[in-house]
Amino acid sequence: MVVIVYNDAARLPTAVRSVLAQTLRAVEVVIVDDCSEDDSYAVAQQLAAEHPGQVRAFRLPSNSGGCGAPRNHGIGEARGRYVMFLDSDDELERNACRNLLAAARSTGADLVSGRCVRVHVDSRHGKREDWYPWIYQETRTLESVSELPDLLIFDTLSTNKCYRRDFLLEQNLLFPVGIHYEDLLFSAQAYLAAGRIALIPNRVYFWNVTDRTGAKSISNRRHEIANFAHRMEIHRRIDTLLEQRRLPDLKFHKDVKFLKHDLVLHLRDLPLLDEEYRHRFAELAGSYLAGLDPAAYDEVQPIQAICAYLLVREDWDNLLPAADTLMNRDKISSPLTERDGRVYWCVEHLDDPEGRKVLDVTDADYHGIPLGRMFLRNRLTGYADDGRGTVRLAGSVVNPLRRIGPGSRVRGRLEFRARRRSLQTFHFPLRTLRRHGDFLDWTAEADLARRLRPLGVIDAVWDVRLLLDVDGERLRTRLSVGGLALDQARPLHVRPRLTRLVADRLEPEISRRGHLAFRLAAQGRAAIRAREAVDAAVTGPAGGLVKSAVRRARKAKRMLNSGETKIRAYHRALRVLPVRKGLVVFESHLGKQYSDSPRAIYEEMRRQGVDFAPVWSWTGRQPEGFPTDATLVRRWSWPYLRALAQAEFWIDNQGFPLKLTKRPETTYIQTWHGSALKRMGFDEPRYKLLNRSDQEGYQRVLDRFDHFLIRSEHDVRTLARAYRLGDEVLLRTGYPRNDPLVAARAREEATGVRERGPLAAELGIPEGRQVLLYAPTFRSGPGGRIRAFELPFDVEEFARRFGDRCTLLIRSHYLNHVVLPPSVRGTVLDVTDHHDITPLLTLADGLITDYSSVMFDYALLDRPMVFYVHDWDEYAGVSRGTYFDLLEQAPGPVVRTEEALFAAVAEMKSADTEYAEARRRFVAEYGEYDRGDAARTIVNRFFTPRSGT
Repeated sequence: MVVIVYNDAARLPTAVRSVLAQTLRAVEVVIVDDCSEDDSYAVAQQLAAEHPGQVRAFRLPSNSGGCGAPRNHGIGEARGRYVMFLDSDDELERNACRNLLAAARSTGADLVSGRCVRVHVDSRHGKREDWYPWIYQETRTLESVSELPDLLIFDTLSTNKCYRRDFLLEQNLLFPVGIHYEDLLFSAQAYLAAGRIALIPNRVYFWNVTDRTGAKSISNRRHEIANFAHRMEIHRRIDTLLEQRRLPDLKFHKDVKFLKHDLVLHLRDLPLLDEEYRHRFAELAGSYLAGLDPAAYDEVQPIQAICAYLLVREDWDNLLPAADTLMNRDKISSPLTERDGRVYWCVEHLDDPEGRKVLDVTDADYHGIPLGRMFLRNRLTGYADDGRGTVRLAGSVVNPLRRIGPGSRVRGRLEFRARRRSLQTFHFPLRTLRRHGDFLDWTAEADLARRLRPLGVIDAVWDVRLLLDVDGERLRTRLSVGGLALDQARPLHVRPRLTRLVADRLEPEISRRGHLAFRLAAQGRAAIRAREAVDAAVTGPAGGLVKSAVRRARKAKRMLNSGETKIRAYHRALRVLPVRKGLVVFESHLGKQYSDSPRAIYEEMRRQGVDFAPVWSWTGRQPEGFPTDATLVRRWSWPYLRALAQAEFWIDNQGFPLKLTKRPETTYIQTWHGSALKRMGFDEPRYKLLNRSDQEGYQRVLDRFDHFLIRSEHDVRTLARAYRLGDEVLLRTGYPRNDPLVAARAREEATGVRERGPLAAELGIPEGRQVLLYAPTFRSGPGGRIRAFELPFDVEEFARRFGDRCTLLIRSHYLNHVVLPPSVRGTVLDVTDHHDITPLLTLADGLITDYSSVMFDYALLDRPMVFYVHDWDEYAGVSRGTYFDLLEQAPGPVVRTEEALFAAVAEMKSADTEYAEARRRFVAEYGEYDRGDAARTIVNRFFTPRSGT
């Protein structure tokens, strides 16, 4: 084991003891001191004296300035068959050597690598994170690193590995000397030279990281231009290796990682560095970026590609705001520009085809985000203070696409908020606020000495925000410092409530994400002595007791609100509370909506004057659109659990939390959310593969249903069977949500007039315009992850062909998100946020869908439908499977290509007599119990005896 040390006498013994304590006893320790200026070498010699024959100590004649030279010396002095490296501030896992050696012997590998753990030493909660854990999910042996490019690209550490010493000597593998980031090159050389590589999932190395420290490590001194120059040189050497070995695929993966990681690390600091640094940085980076595979830009986040593109061109006016977005995800830091129906990061460079491609941010949906949800860049343009306690600030808030128009009512105020939650907040009015082209310029004056009264100890850091009210919508912005110098800013005098002996001034600082903040500090001699006394008390025995008590309190609070605690309390305490007669808990789509059949039943109960106590569950940021005449409870909150425990009725369309047992006195009415085309429940492959115990657990969840609504005998053959429901549970009433559809068709047949309803005017759809609704089923990404929904046809081409006569409404599944280009504004509308789909169905003159159960509902209106099943073979055969062949039974044309879809839309007629008989058969088969009275039937059966009046 080669342990290197430089000026780290205090931590060296801990590192060495982690080697001596290994369960594999025959481990030699070679300590190499890089000519330390402290007692490191003396400590090393003492350890060698204490463990003769097992620990040896060496000292380099002069400091090498890096890790390479001492590690190379250690390789030369090592006598074992295998070599590992350990830094003096890190530690080995107790079984590391045994596990790595066992893998090396069993596989014959030249190199064995295990899992590294980053330990945040100064974290209050003992934060630990595995280093690229997906690489080490299982034991595996590689004959070449090309089999797993992520290993070379991401795990560039040399310290979580065991090397066969003869392999290092035969390949002449040494660390570069006189240059930083030596691990990157050494690891790449070792990976490429190894005849066999073994990976083990065991933790082997604890990488101790100190986040709050004055002395930054080499890799964290990114403000030094030499640091970046060294990184570029190392990357060039690795690229040369890959080119010599003719490994273009690995080079491509490395290019992608450079754009996503290496470059980003330095770009984040650019707004805070001077002009000379930026130009030198651009020179170094530009020449390297020119050699990257252009296809790599397609594999990274748009903002990462934008920054690289602008850096090459040294467009600082657009790059520095983009770098702010790198530090602050989702921040809109550019005014943006719209050109030919697309949205671009900036107006410059659009004459360059590459620039037009890279700068296109249409898919980020900046133009579609509601104003109140925008995170806007607010650049601090002015900072001045009077030396006593008043600070004058000025800033400029970006106005993307000029969304805040000339007629908007805009007000604002500054907010000073203690970073710790539940403490104080102070506000100061703006002196000026005016719209200036693509920006909102503002000024403010804050008399902090007189108005801001911190407590003094627990609220040491204060963040500054500008709160804007735009036509009633609230926007919160942080103050990005950028290139504004705060070095000469004077401290501001304040009067803490706990006395000035704790702190007597506020000092401006820049947060880790580049925002303005203020920190309480002590300046006067008495204040400094008092602060030292407080710090001593905090770090002493009494302080330790206080900290321990606080930690216990926080842990207790976390435990109280943990899912495990809530489930246990629900079953042991809440379920023994008496049932409240008339208490009905409603939930739709896991609390995400006020919609569907639960809504229809609730509104029917209100219409009939039923005397009941309604509770609606909600989840998300806030309960938007939920009824104001019901009690609203957040899903999984304590009030939610209590309501479920004491409810006389549960009514939902998907499923209340699976681990909550329903008490016998509670009646569970499961309305469900659609008839089945795709296989469900125990008919799904994933449930068939469950072991017996898990299947029984899932069945207990389904057995909670006292009543299950169905709309046809097809539901009996599919849903009821898939969920193993007895016939006594089934209610052949149809779906309450479909009552309005049945009524709409009846009115249309009686009057010959199609009622559009108020929704058309709300959406701004002109009279006489055909309305089509596109409502696809849920789409997931790899591993079932929720993703933005990618339209399977060219929506701009749709608008070009049909925009003069047709409005297309797009309603993706509520778990998906769709982004529309601004070029289709007014012709194609995203109506996904309309939770209740029934008014949309009633409005639409025709439906375009794929496999969504909305087909069964819309058929009740007897209007045209088109089925766009571009991925039918995958969906029906590979992905999920279906209960019937949609291609044969679809009550409308089935198309698989974009051109066929457009042809079907062009031929779509209001009457659509060609498929009239097919629709009649479809409704008879799949909607026979939808008669228009489902809500009334449910209410009359279960709740009418409770009616008032």
